[in-house]
Amino acid sequence: MVYTMRDVARRAGVSPATVSRVLNKTHYISDETRKRVLDVVGDLNYFKNVHARRLATGKSDLFGLVISDIANPYFPEVIRGFQTMAWDRGFDVLLLNTEYNPERTRAVVRKLVESDVRGAAIMTSSIDSSATGYLNEARIATVFSNTCQADKLVSNIQVDYRRGIDQAIEHVASLGHRRAGVIAGPEGNRTAANIAQALISGLSTRGMKPKPVTHSDYRLDAGASAVKEILAAQDIPTVIFCGSDLIAMGAMSALEQAGVRVPDDISVVGIDNISFAILARPSLTTINVPREELGRTAFHALEKLLQLKRRRGAEYVLETELIVRKSTSRARRGRLHVPK
Repeated sequence: MVYTMRDVARRAGVSPATVSRVLNKTHYISDETRKRVLDVVGDLNYFKNVHARRLATGKSDLFGLVISDIANPYFPEVIRGFQTMAWDRGFDVLLLNTEYNPERTRAVVRKLVESDVRGAAIMTSSIDSSATGYLNEARIATVFSNTCQADKLVSNIQVDYRRGIDQAIEHVASLGHRRAGVIAGPEGNRTAANIAQALISGLSTRGMKPKPVTHSDYRLDAGASAVKEILAAQDIPTVIFCGSDLIAMGAMSALEQAGVRVPDDISVVGIDNISFAILARPSLTTINVPREELGRTAFHALEKLLQLKRRRGAEYVLETELIVRKSTSRARRGRLHVPK
């Protein structure tokens, strides 16, 4: 038998409005009343009719979360932070990923509008700011990461990569490193470009102008192929800075296959501090990006936007910091001869 909210209210001895408030966590309800309602909900195996609620209130229970690639280990903590905040407030999350594909990206934006989400967190650089126009026209509050400036219905979360990068450069400089290489993220990716620029300018300021500078997709095998260019350099660097932990771990694997020891011959530094970074051998020195906090901040920013009468967005900043592990050590002396 399918039960209605009125059935739950009748058995719990409360009004349907009280049942709605308990289930949607929209008002304060005493612990005793909440327990009585939830006990009846459990006994009757009652499920909210979200379609009926949407018709009654004119609002959906959905928030959108857009990422680049569900297989990228950067994103699970972002998803967890965002989803936990949404669920704690009685909302659901529509998770979409672009797979770095322009056609799919356009479909993702359409899906957000068609689903009438209350707000959308765009946690990928593969959607450019032109998407804001479509979402803005639909009056959908949007928060981006490292993409644009705050505006009406738009907030932005800036991840301060430079802080952690400066710490990493000081760390390797203290170990005697003077020659650095960079394997940046994919060309055309705004976040990758920002990280590469911070690395190049920071190293140059420290008298360690990087050479060579190459690029890689966010995949293990792509990081590995970039190593070939570095090992072919006339003066092989003593440390490699990588645009992500995935690139760094691919680089370490390729160095090992080439007979190069990490960190004795070449030190390696990553960015992100994904869960696998500590499991790498050697464990990876990396720049921590607080990704679960990023997810929480994204939802908080959307909540704030929806509460403000003028719907004017804000800028948020998240700090990064260096995590020192075993993939960095004192710089080698002399030239490195790579086995053929």
